[in-house]
Amino acid sequence: MMPDLVRAFGGPVLAARFRVRPEDFVVEEELGFAADGEGEHLLLRVEKRGANSAFVAAALARWAGVPLRAVGYAGRKDRHAVARQSFSVHLPGKACPTTLPEHPDFRVLECVRHRRKLQRGALRGNRFELVLREVRGAREAIEERLRNIAAEGFPNGFGSQRFGRDGGNLELARALFAGRRMGREKASMALSAARAAAFNAVLAARLREGCWNTPVDGEVFMLDASRSVFGPEPLTEALCRRCREGDIHPTGPLWGQGEPRTAAQALDFDRAAAEVGADLLAGLARAGLVQERRPLRVRPRGLAWSWPAADTLRLAFALPAGAYATALLHELGMTEDAAAGSGEALAE
Repeated sequence: MMPDLVRAFGGPVLAARFRVRPEDFVVEEELGFAADGEGEHLLLRVEKRGANSAFVAAALARWAGVPLRAVGYAGRKDRHAVARQSFSVHLPGKACPTTLPEHPDFRVLECVRHRRKLQRGALRGNRFELVLREVRGAREAIEERLRNIAAEGFPNGFGSQRFGRDGGNLELARALFAGRRMGREKASMALSAARAAAFNAVLAARLREGCWNTPVDGEVFMLDASRSVFGPEPLTEALCRRCREGDIHPTGPLWGQGEPRTAAQALDFDRAAAEVGADLLAGLARAGLVQERRPLRVRPRGLAWSWPAADTLRLAFALPAGAYATALLHELGMTEDAAAGSGEALAE
């Protein structure tokens, strides 16, 4: 889990609090495609504050008079934030409602027709604007760390929110694998936590050896801003150069059936996933999940910062889908989440 991961660029350079108020954590979803302008679905751009994505989806279903399964969204956004994200509502053969939904916790910014339901994960990424308060630390060291992150990226670990309070989602996974019956949403959360823990174990092993952002023999690579993977193949200077330039990234396993596709030294690192426990790895395989890959490194786009006050740091950056803003904050130092306890993903 994130607190156990070694920091790539050295020890903490700050201590601070974030999400003191919802406006301190602003996230804007980037779908990466435009609405079709026609079709059986409505695509709604929503700004929400103090409401999670599932709550908004249920409210939209009631507004449109459709079952909840007719509403789609690409990623969950936390309640304790200001978030702008898209939802789709399936209205086959129905006219658009004449009025937009009104609610104290969210408002519809845009509404347009679209041909397809919005599926989970169908987004380019998220843009963040964060405010850290009560910042303690030398400004020169903080800005040097930010320059390192901007130039080289940061470890693409799963944050503590993936694991629930006190790691409870991992115990949930063990209960699931032991035969406890549970709903689809809870089971999905348990499986995700087990996979995330195994990935973080591999990332931690490569951080300890200093090769989280450089390839090793037998590496499987992922293309930047893509889910396309290739390898293993002989390690060449051309591959190393592409990795330095950020065109490709080393990867770690999202555990499932069979062995990872890596070889040689990369496979040895992947086997560090066993540190989470053989029961979790075996359970993921029995659940029918297949071996997948996730980049070990993520490079933020457009990382910028300013100091509205001596003890207040404002950050702006964009991350690809599946990467966590809390992983970037972890690289800076000890950041306390003032809204901790929600048990939700901050963005995905």
